[in-house]
Amino acid sequence: MSTGSKVYIETYGCSASFSDSEICAGQLSEAGYSIVDNPEDSDVNVIVTCTVKTATADRMSHRIKKLSENNSALVVAGCMPKTQSKEIKKINPNASLMGPDSIDQITNIVNSTLNGNPLIELGKSSKPKVMLPKIRINPVIDIVEIGTGCLSSCTFCQVKIAKGTLVSYPPSAITEQIYESTNSGCKEIWLTSTDNGCYGMDMSMDLADLLESVVAIPNNFLIRVGMMNPMHTKKKYNKLFNIFNHDKIYKFLHIPVQSGNNRVLKSMLRGHSREDYVLMCSSFRKKFPLSSIATDIIVGYPTETDEEFNDTVELVKSTQPDVVNLSKYGARPGTKAIEMEQVPNSIINERSRTLTSIIKEISLSRNEKWLGWVGNCLVNEKGKVDGTMIGRNFAYRPIVLKDSDLVLGNNYKVKISDVKATYLIGDLF
Repeated sequence: MSTGSKVYIETYGCSASFSDSEICAGQLSEAGYSIVDNPEDSDVNVIVTCTVKTATADRMSHRIKKLSENNSALVVAGCMPKTQSKEIKKINPNASLMGPDSIDQITNIVNSTLNGNPLIELGKSSKPKVMLPKIRINPVIDIVEIGTGCLSSCTFCQVKIAKGTLVSYPPSAITEQIYESTNSGCKEIWLTSTDNGCYGMDMSMDLADLLESVVAIPNNFLIRVGMMNPMHTKKKYNKLFNIFNHDKIYKFLHIPVQSGNNRVLKSMLRGHSREDYVLMCSSFRKKFPLSSIATDIIVGYPTETDEEFNDTVELVKSTQPDVVNLSKYGARPGTKAIEMEQVPNSIINERSRTLTSIIKEISLSRNEKWLGWVGNCLVNEKGKVDGTMIGRNFAYRPIVLKDSDLVLGNNYKVKISDVKATYLIGDLF
């Protein structure tokens, strides 16, 4: 039933979800399916889901309903099938379910679904998600999954339920994929997983060892190292930051603190302290003064008091992160935190507004340090406004360039002429 059938793929969530989506498209295309851009034109719809936040999960339910309306066959992939399969089946009893570690089964699942036999594949494949066929969303960026699962047990998080314990992918397969993708025109590599910080801990190696192998690949490209939890990063951060010296690695550190209060961090089972986070931030900034630090923060975690929230505010003010992904706590099914005493929504909303305002001020202030800077940037995406392109400098700062003639994947020398809270504005120099 595959040849000539049309598939529409819709994707949500982290960079690993988007990599999964690219691999699904690649495998289905190789099997003879046509990938289409509109669910109205498809024979089967595939939605790669995310359930990390309550608002996101609600949106997933809404999209599953919408994609079920046009009588196309439906495959629900990603994290939601592992965490909320009953809810999906209530919405569409005929939907096939595919977990985040079963994507090598996508062709078989789509075939069966089109034949009227929905499948449920929620197991953990032994096949790494590297060196599989893929159709890239962005032709100059290769999203490379270096592993799945993690070694943490955070009380608020569903990802461990969805992806299980750590499985690091072989460095030889990772470097082979990067060699091939950079040979075929990719200029930027995103190294992603559930938690890059614990990569290799199941194989007697670590992320720095992997990066040593990746930077040795002879092609011309830049590497964005994805999220690393402080719990594991703190053990070998000096070794890791030393390899960040390499010209191929963006001076960009994503290290989610989640709270600035040690009691809350202990309740969350985060495995790090406020002081651990401060030490890593200061060490990174000392080594790379013009760099970018991103973090994640949850406000309104169960039992969080006003004083403990104020500790988070003070941490943000003192460490001045360049990017903060701020989330309002939402209870996720199956997690330990759902059983704790919840903070009222009105208080969560108020704390979110307070911190959002502070974060914007800090982000703008940090960006103002780049005014007048002259240097190279890699144009890696089209801008949201017609006639603009987005480039990234060595610190992974987004630079909006008002020139539609720029070529995706090329480097340009620019001067920063203006800044906003979330991006820089540059002119060709």
